[in-house]
Amino acid sequence: MNGILCVNKPQEFTSFDVVAKLRGILQIKRLGHGGTLDPMATGVLPVFVGNATKACDIMPDNTKSYRAGFRLGAVSDTQDVWGEVRECSDKTVDRNSVEAVLLLFTGKIMQLPPMYSAVQVNGQRLYDLARQGIEVERQAREIEVTALTLEEYDSSSREGVLSVSCGKGTYIRTIISDIGERLGCGGIMTSLVRTSSGGFGLADCHTLEEIQQARDENRVEELILPIERVFETLPRLRLGEAQTRMYRNGVKLDIARLRGISRDKDCYGVYGSDGCFIGTAFADFEGGVLRVGKNLG
Repeated sequence: MNGILCVNKPQEFTSFDVVAKLRGILQIKRLGHGGTLDPMATGVLPVFVGNATKACDIMPDNTKSYRAGFRLGAVSDTQDVWGEVRECSDKTVDRNSVEAVLLLFTGKIMQLPPMYSAVQVNGQRLYDLARQGIEVERQAREIEVTALTLEEYDSSSREGVLSVSCGKGTYIRTIISDIGERLGCGGIMTSLVRTSSGGFGLADCHTLEEIQQARDENRVEELILPIERVFETLPRLRLGEAQTRMYRNGVKLDIARLRGISRDKDCYGVYGSDGCFIGTAFADFEGGVLRVGKNLG
């Protein structure tokens, strides 16, 4: 079994819980996940199986999208409804005010990682320190929010739903907390569904129960997507038979002898003479060679 198994992560499971559960179901140790989800969140969690685990850290598409429920007028230690609510405000906020503030959180922005997160400071996970009641200084990081839309909003309850498209390392609950702070009333996340990750959507996903049933019926391989799906956004480079042998042995190929090389493209998805995906490569135009990126097979 080699490829991508997309899981619709259930609530109250960490991403590591899902991987541990799948190890038991699939009876395979070589598993890795593509993007951490909080226990509160549900939705798309790509799990890399077998040799595909080599691709966990080289996914060319790190974009993600979410539907996030929120409530204004409250602040919690975890920035969501599962935390301890520390402040409340009865300030009235209309829809136009919310939409106006969203513009400030679109594009490349700086975000301070929350204390309840997996970010490491001096070798310690922030959530471990937060559970001890310790708050430490953190450095803001640049993130990119490509789209932020107010899908629903009720001004009487001050509850609504945001649709978010963003890059890697973005904390949605922090965006909501920061929006609430900018509005002068606070805000907490009430729900979170990841609707896509790395090019995979909810339609690609299966529940843990469905995966267990497929395993019981000896058809779990039918649920595993080919690793090529991860690299569909890269230009495709097909090698000849001799080139395939050399490339697999780590030889830097002469790019002048390769079909499909373009001066405006540096990274490629490489396929062997048999059409099977091998891995990624980088065109070194200055040196005139194709450098091996990471071979998966």
